[in-house]
Amino acid sequence: MPSSVTIHPSVDHGVTAGSSHFHGGTLHCHCTHNPVLVEVKSQLAHNHACGCTKCWKPKGAKFSVVGVVPRDSVTVLENGDKLHVVDPSAVIQRHACKGCGVHLFGRIENKDHAFYGLDFVHSELSPEKGWAAPEFAAFVSSIIEGGLAAPSEMAGIRARLTELGLAPYDCLSPPLMDALATHAARQKGVLKEA
Repeated sequence: MPSSVTIHPSVDHGVTAGSSHFHGGTLHCHCTHNPVLVEVKSQLAHNHACGCTKCWKPKGAKFSVVGVVPRDSVTVLENGDKLHVVDPSAVIQRHACKGCGVHLFGRIENKDHAFYGLDFVHSELSPEKGWAAPEFAAFVSSIIEGGLAAPSEMAGIRARLTELGLAPYDCLSPPLMDALATHAARQKGVLKEA
């Protein structure tokens, strides 16, 4: 039965709606001594369950839950010396705690990328309530590649995502794919603006 399939602790018992009056909070790594503390002065956009092999996932989760905020709304408040970039060659520079391994934020440094200016954050690391709810699931098939699911489990996983109201995609959501394609078309000069 799809409802018995686990996705991520923050959605396994249902997706909780966010608050339109919420304007950010703090993210804490999992260290019990000198945790990294990051302030986010913005509500999330495009929050989603992500199955890619790069995103940090809590123990036992098949997906991460990650959204974007404006880059200038993210500030490291405490113990930033514990942060390091997990994979400097990746498009998204994921800043993780050296102690516990938790990813506090991911930043795109390439100014030519369509998502430059946005940081990726995991609101589950925040004690505050009101963050925007996840809207869809991305890179669903990637959980096979990451060793988190067998191909035979995928129909049940997609059914559970659908049951939760998280439309499953094997890329990003259509609006985000349109944004990437629009950016690429502008760079190539093939898009005629109306």
